[in-house]
Amino acid sequence: MIPKYVLDTGALIAAERGKERASRFFRLAHVGRARLVVPQSVVAEWWRGRTDAREEILASTVVLASVDAAKAAGVALARVGDGGAALTIDAIVMATAALLNAIVVTGDPRDFERLAGYFPGVAILSA
Repeated sequence: MIPKYVLDTGALIAAERGKERASRFFRLAHVGRARLVVPQSVVAEWWRGRTDAREEILASTVVLASVDAAKAAGVALARVGDGGAALTIDAIVMATAALLNAIVVTGDPRDFERLAGYFPGVAILSA
């Protein structure tokens, strides 16, 4: 089975900057050894204009808009309290990973600490 990874904005930024760890995930996807998923809200947070690097990064991923992930994220957010827009996007990343049995790849694993208890079994890796 091909492992699935859900990328957050920090992971996309790391890939765009050519960081080695983030780039490894894209090399794995290129040879068919990983599936990279990006929630649509992450693209909105990351996108600040077209560049060739951004187009290349998106071409290696599946962009997903999931109502089920949005609902699960909303439930988690209700339990942790208001965390603002950044926590909302992180909750969508976590919920997407939970629904896909995937691993979260993030630029900052600490961002996900408040949500980890609501999505048990979701592993978090640093980009």
